[in-house]
Amino acid sequence: MGGDKMSDGNGFNVDALVEPDRVHRNCYADNEVFEREIRQIFHKAWIYVGHESQVPNTGDYATTVIGRQPVIMVRHQNRSIHVLYNRCPHRGAKLCANRAGNTGGNFTCSYHAWQFKLDGKVRHIPIQSGYDNTRFNLNDPNSHMKPVARMEVYRGFVFASLSPTGPSLVDWLGTAIAGIDDMCDRAPEGEVEVVPTCFRMIQKSNWKIFLENQLDAVHPSVTHGSTGLAAQKVEKEMLAETGNPPPLSYHYISAFAMEMDKWGALDVVGHPNGHCVLQGYMGLRPTDPDTLEYDAIMEKHYGPDRAKEILDVNIHHLLVYPCLSIQSPLQQLRAVRPISANETLTEIWHFRLKGAPEPIYRRALDYFYLVNSPSTMINADDLYNFRKCQEGLESEGGDWVSFHRNAGQDLVEDGVATSVIGFSEIPMRNQFEAWRNYMQAEGAL
Repeated sequence: MGGDKMSDGNGFNVDALVEPDRVHRNCYADNEVFEREIRQIFHKAWIYVGHESQVPNTGDYATTVIGRQPVIMVRHQNRSIHVLYNRCPHRGAKLCANRAGNTGGNFTCSYHAWQFKLDGKVRHIPIQSGYDNTRFNLNDPNSHMKPVARMEVYRGFVFASLSPTGPSLVDWLGTAIAGIDDMCDRAPEGEVEVVPTCFRMIQKSNWKIFLENQLDAVHPSVTHGSTGLAAQKVEKEMLAETGNPPPLSYHYISAFAMEMDKWGALDVVGHPNGHCVLQGYMGLRPTDPDTLEYDAIMEKHYGPDRAKEILDVNIHHLLVYPCLSIQSPLQQLRAVRPISANETLTEIWHFRLKGAPEPIYRRALDYFYLVNSPSTMINADDLYNFRKCQEGLESEGGDWVSFHRNAGQDLVEDGVATSVIGFSEIPMRNQFEAWRNYMQAEGAL
């Protein structure tokens, strides 16, 4: 597909790439398309930066990227959080080279020792008299570290947008905010805190392939079937030998071999702005002593009715498009950081429920290690398919990617689409509807 077909003479021709039930392979394999995604999506949408518990003390910082832009999240002396571009305004050096640390009461550039307060304002310039009678002005914003255009915190989760205009974070999240609320509400104290260990993986595939896979109800029993069946075999052997049900952690793996028709019974819901939710799938409320202790603590903090309401929330997986995959019942979060058209960094974070018993934390930690870590067979299965998809999409074996399953059949009400069957490819169509809007928009959204 040549560049002339991606342009309609007046700019980017999204109609040549996206149709209601299929998309062109260049959406995944074309460098020109990818560069536009960075500008139009990741430099305009709200993007997840981190969690405030990553920077608990004054001077604590964590670095990441928003699209192509390196940024720093830092805790100020007044307890506020700032998100600043990771760049010294003097000669352009990055101020923080590490992923995290503590910078004390100010940032100091390792190149010429310019110093900046934790809100980015310049604090000290060596040999400052040399700037007398020049155009240099300390009141000029260009003399200070540049803050991102917008930054908001919702229940401890820090998002930023490089666009000065657009909807607020809460409005942009819309009904998808339920995933963040679900994670926090499951904490007896109403808050979560990050577990410092973060798994990072480089996926040899386009960032959209990962997001589309997260709510794909067809692939688990196919892609992960052998792993799930092996876990089921062990479960049966343990039950026969001991007479007791195997630990819940085995269910995390064996559930992937769930019968195909059970996957089809799940609901997938597409929300505005590309956000999507998979409802159901995992039974995580057994009646063992650890769960009963947790239930009692939740009732003490929230009351019986509210505790039941929280624990009955039926979310397994939620996508905050284009940057997050959240498994709220298990306090898992995966942040998506595109690198190139065929390479993506995913950060896998785990959170602790404040006030919950230690066994509940360990239960979710098991899932973190057994399913979401880079070393698991589940991840290995997915990464293998992601790479094969990318290599196929870069070939000339066909131009189109099919999203036809149940197209035109899903139920739509007030902009929210609910699948008629769990196998519907509504998550992919919903994400590409948002993709289309971002990619053809002029100016900020």
